[in-house]
Amino acid sequence: MIRILLVLFFSLPACGFAAGFRDIPTEPLPGDAMLEEYFERETRRVTQRTAAIVSDVEDWPRLKADLRRQLFEMLGLQPLPARSDLKAKITGTTERDGVIVENILFQSRPGLYVTGNFYRPAEQDGPLPTILYVCGHGKVSIDGVSYGNKVHYQHHGAWFAKNGYTCLTIDTLQLGEIEGHHHGTHRLGRWWWNARSYTPAGVEAWNCIRALDYLETREEVDVDRFGVTGRSGGGAYTFWISALDERIKVSAPVAGITSMQNHIVDGCIEGHCDCMFMVNTYRWDFPLLASLIAPRPFLILNTDKDRIFPLDGVVDVYQKTRQIYAALGAEDNIGLAMYEGPHKDTQPLRVPAFHWFERHLKGASIDSEMPNTTAPKLFEPDELKVLKEIPENERNTFIDDYFTRRVPRSVKPAESASDFAAERALIMNRLRSRSFRGWPTSSEDLNLSEEFRDEKDGIAFSRWNFDSQGSVRLPFYLASPAGTPIEDLDLVVVNALDEEGWSDFLNGVGAAFPEAFPGIEMPELDEDAFASEQKMHQSQKWGMLYLPVRGVGPTAWTSDEKERIHIRRRFALLGQTLDAMRVWDIRRGIQALREIEGADQPRLWLQASDVMAGNALYASLFEPDIHRLDLHNPPASHRDGPVYLNVLRFTDIPQIAAIVGEKSQLRLYTGKAKDWNYLSAHAKKFEWPEKQLQIREPSE
Repeated sequence: MIRILLVLFFSLPACGFAAGFRDIPTEPLPGDAMLEEYFERETRRVTQRTAAIVSDVEDWPRLKADLRRQLFEMLGLQPLPARSDLKAKITGTTERDGVIVENILFQSRPGLYVTGNFYRPAEQDGPLPTILYVCGHGKVSIDGVSYGNKVHYQHHGAWFAKNGYTCLTIDTLQLGEIEGHHHGTHRLGRWWWNARSYTPAGVEAWNCIRALDYLETREEVDVDRFGVTGRSGGGAYTFWISALDERIKVSAPVAGITSMQNHIVDGCIEGHCDCMFMVNTYRWDFPLLASLIAPRPFLILNTDKDRIFPLDGVVDVYQKTRQIYAALGAEDNIGLAMYEGPHKDTQPLRVPAFHWFERHLKGASIDSEMPNTTAPKLFEPDELKVLKEIPENERNTFIDDYFTRRVPRSVKPAESASDFAAERALIMNRLRSRSFRGWPTSSEDLNLSEEFRDEKDGIAFSRWNFDSQGSVRLPFYLASPAGTPIEDLDLVVVNALDEEGWSDFLNGVGAAFPEAFPGIEMPELDEDAFASEQKMHQSQKWGMLYLPVRGVGPTAWTSDEKERIHIRRRFALLGQTLDAMRVWDIRRGIQALREIEGADQPRLWLQASDVMAGNALYASLFEPDIHRLDLHNPPASHRDGPVYLNVLRFTDIPQIAAIVGEKSQLRLYTGKAKDWNYLSAHAKKFEWPEKQLQIREPSE
């Protein structure tokens, strides 16, 4: 970063829960401790907000409708996809021990295939109550061929058919006969899922909705008596479909939900793939999801030693949801069934679910004698396989790039200034409400303090600390010509540092002032880099501010890559993303600089590289009086980062640059000028001055 900056310069023409109550520290906390405290604080805020919502049911029908709309949106189902022709087929039928099973295939959207097994009694007199069974992650693969997780869970469908129900058991996107992906952010590095509003939970929810559509076409099915159940991942999908679709009359999720406290603070998120979570734009805790099932019959089932659905979190969700049922006069319609054991599909845990459906779909009494609860596996995997070969038009394996809408990759500049003003207003509104909703809602005190000052070899150097937000205290470092007051500087360049930029900074001017970095192991001084900085300050009245955002430099957290992945996933589940909060850090760093007496006089430049360049661009969108931005190797699309929730649904980086360029000069150092054709065309159409936009080859 420093070397890039100086080359640029010389090429210029001569012109624990205690988080909310602690005393404010002078120094930033070590990265891991800061992060732990931050996650506790933010989780508490989300949990308290959820508790306030579920405790107020005076206008429940209106509130429920609004919450359901939010959930559709957070699952990537807003607007709802068209209910296209299911093109349903039965590809095989087997009968054994009084049970008929049909192998079912339908397309929930064109090319999005759902494979399943439809179980029914061999002898049936009229339509029967019907269960949608949604599978968890139960891999059945023979000789490298997937038979679907429906084979693993077949005994559930067989039990229902032997006891007077029909049951459709459907495969999931992952581990189905056509194997898609549930682990985009978990281990595939597909962080753009957050930017596209994509989660495989949305696919599973949509497949469930279309499965109900299919069941409504079957004469064996009583369409007024639908129930749903499943365990683990299937327990989560039970929540999605029950919350979204009132056709579900009775719900019994098994090991499918726990609290935000468990996921974020206790780390349970690490044991779950992305299908367990919505894109949490509206910052829900999970009782809000469960509350949408009220007042319909709803039984939560779990074991007491389940490490990924801990007992305390399951009980927390139950107790808060029970408040809604009690307020609606439907407390008899909610239940909690616990059994001893780990995260496993055990026979005793199924019994309460069977009994629940008997009561609420067939009218059995609470003390009625249960039928035989033995649930054997009756069929061989080959008998339950739907597909002989994978359809050529399948989209399951790349549905993540198709399921949710995105802003077109090629857009034209607005026709007029008024049209662009309307576009700008819409983008800004959506950024605030859909991408940066996790920012603090009120302006907290910066608590700015100067902690170090020294002069050496013509350079004045100081370190300042400030609060970006509660639990996040960050430093910035200011270098300027010795003897020049800050108000007499011509400009201050704010360098938003990533890890590479931090390293360059430490090697250069930072290493000349080791006392400014308590607790940090300092490298040897790079004499050439320091000499370049000296030369700049001797010839120009420039201040150089170096800002390491959270997780960089003094607040760096673990270097373990798996842990870093789950840190990013925690931010997203809190409705934030790490990049979005780093935009906030840059904004707060700029605000802190302006609190220094006299610092409002110099012009302000902003500079960053790579993904941090995108963060700097967005920071300038929300901060006034940024004279110029120098962006080195900036990504041209959020597909490559930075990642903010939902952003690719309505805009992309070149459109943001066009908005920023209305008020700030832009210098883009990139070898991919064609990626910025929209920005160039926009500048030409609206007759920007030549200095307003320059796209240059990157400096070596």
